[in-house]
Amino acid sequence: MNDKSITTLKGTGVSVPGNDIDTDRIIPARFLKEITFARMGEYPFFDERFTQEGGKKDHPFNAPERQNASFLIANDNFGCGSSREHAPQALFRWGIKVVLAESLAEIFAGNCAMIGLAAVTLSPGDIHEIQKAVDDDSSLELTLDLKTKKVSCGGREYGIEIPESRRKALVEGTWDSTALLLSRLDKARATAEALPYMNQFNSL
Repeated sequence: MNDKSITTLKGTGVSVPGNDIDTDRIIPARFLKEITFARMGEYPFFDERFTQEGGKKDHPFNAPERQNASFLIANDNFGCGSSREHAPQALFRWGIKVVLAESLAEIFAGNCAMIGLAAVTLSPGDIHEIQKAVDDDSSLELTLDLKTKKVSCGGREYGIEIPESRRKALVEGTWDSTALLLSRLDKARATAEALPYMNQFNSL
């Protein structure tokens, strides 16, 4: 493990119910033109949260008591649609560190793992129990333990599913490919120097 290791995450939750919530709902396409992710945290569920005039709608992400939530509880096929990496970026920069869902779109789940956002699945019954508990008590703390593959909520434990490659990358801290490359920069440079096409084929 290294300083990027993610093993246990704790926080309160926000439930966004409904099946087939796609990436266009998570972040509308017009925000994809921004050249950095710096402001992505302003945009999750934007069209469902705000009127055209900028007024707030009734949405879980607008609820004052949910502003510090770090667990998002969703239902079936969350993150479907286009493969835009802006969707997990928007959720992560809003404050979400864990997505619990009945099922996840594969590309969305992979994009989550690449930024250190733990996206895991539970049975529909377990998700519904957690959603109800979170809806009833905004201060309820949830815990995700990636070593034991368990979520704790309201005194109960629930088993999670996550592909082993992603779980291992989060636990070992290898999910951050840029940091991993920089930590081995000397080896990368040595390899580059040995490649003919990186040195005008001088070694041939």
